[in-house]
Amino acid sequence: MAASAQAAKAQLVDIRSVNPGIRLDLRYATANNFMHRPLYKEARCLLRAIAAKQLSQVQTDLEAIGLGLKVYDCYRPLSVQKQMWKLLPDDRYVANPANGSRHNRGSAVDLTLVDRTGKELTMPTDFDDFTDRAAINYDGASTEAKHNRQQLKEAMTKRGFVPLLTEWWHFDAASWAQFPVLDVPLEAVL
Repeated sequence: MAASAQAAKAQLVDIRSVNPGIRLDLRYATANNFMHRPLYKEARCLLRAIAAKQLSQVQTDLEAIGLGLKVYDCYRPLSVQKQMWKLLPDDRYVANPANGSRHNRGSAVDLTLVDRTGKELTMPTDFDDFTDRAAINYDGASTEAKHNRQQLKEAMTKRGFVPLLTEWWHFDAASWAQFPVLDVPLEAVL
């Protein structure tokens, strides 16, 4: 299927069109990631409509208490997943492209909490830390980091997202399994 036809069929929405208040730091469009090079031509957070709506609800909930979201990654083309797997073939942190990931389905998001000014709150690790310290239940972090991680987890699960046990920043939309794996470049999605 041609990329443009596949893009139209993908039914992905840009989170900015749903909630422009969500901050973006789309790391895979830069060299500031574990691959040390840009993997996307455009810095866009694309998600399935249901996941985008849920994420918008999380943002609204957090704004009521003076916080917000900053997103690191959303939909990821399968071709990018293959590049990541080649460098880090460890399914605790990178899904095997043979099965595809929830990111490849437009149903996963990597993110953190920020204050009103956009400053990131302290978390147990940085994004893309592939150690046990990144686990959602890692107990060796500071009290502040554990509190912030828990606050993110509660905000996300309240709106139907499911945390990944090995990465405090990764959450899946509960509806992920109903969507196919996609390999559409971000710039091809209108």
